[in-house]
Amino acid sequence: MGPFEMVVAIVAITAIASIVRAKYGVVRRDKGEEFVARGPDPEADRLRAELKALKDRVAVLERLATDGSSALEREFEKLRDRD
Repeated sequence: MGPFEMVVAIVAITAIASIVRAKYGVVRRDKGEEFVARGPDPEADRLRAELKALKDRVAVLERLATDGSSALEREFEKLRDRD
């Protein structure tokens, strides 16, 4: 193996190692490495709940657009009362 191939191999190994560290949450701090546990994110949970609520509302609006006009008026009243 020549010097060029060795440099390429070292760079490739370093890149792969940094990708693996990032994937598993290993963070380098001062002297040594520390594992950072990734727990549930309350902000992500809140956003998921909000997204679910918005999807439900869109489903209702899609159903309203295909129903008759009297059903449409009743559903709009339900939505106004809900907020």
